[in-house]
Amino acid sequence: MLRVHEIYQSIQGESSFAGVPCIFIRLAGCPLRCTYCDTPQALSATSGRSMSVDQIIEAIAAYPQSLVLVTGGEPLAQPDCIALLEHLIELHHTVQLETSGAFDVSNVPPSVQKVLDVKTPGSGEETRNLWANLALLQGHDEIKFVLTSREDYLWCKAVIEERLPDTPATILLSPAYGQLQASDLCAWMLADNLPARLNMQIHKIIWGADVSGV
Repeated sequence: MLRVHEIYQSIQGESSFAGVPCIFIRLAGCPLRCTYCDTPQALSATSGRSMSVDQIIEAIAAYPQSLVLVTGGEPLAQPDCIALLEHLIELHHTVQLETSGAFDVSNVPPSVQKVLDVKTPGSGEETRNLWANLALLQGHDEIKFVLTSREDYLWCKAVIEERLPDTPATILLSPAYGQLQASDLCAWMLADNLPARLNMQIHKIIWGADVSGV
């Protein structure tokens, strides 16, 4: 059984699949409390409702999209998340998992695209980073840094240079909504020729930051 906050269809707002129609499975509960969290409604492990893997699969059958994102909350905080990912892959879906990086990803099915959210100092959760996860990433995986300031950027730059010089994964840099101007982040990336990709939350640009279920 899994605690599911919501299931809905929209476009993927981030990652290399940004703009692609997508089914969102948002699991409930997260032990982290990031300062820039944009889904506080899903933090509680009692939000939403309990569903079996079969019930989740039945629920998403109503949607035609082939891209599925399992997100949260923190999805890997629920042990049965792995079983859900395995069933989604069996259905020939393209599956993404968005995870904080505070949980071991070694049991995630290899064909799932992991979007690993490395916690910056500005998140308030830097100490939760499980650095061993970086060595488990593959070429289709992505590493996301959400940056709140110039200080976060310099910290991120050092992490890329020291821990990720040969990573096969794509590196994404996201300006924290309302805290860091994308134009400033672009200028820093260009000046440093940083091997990373700007990652904008286009769903917030389309519908606004306070709308959920889109």
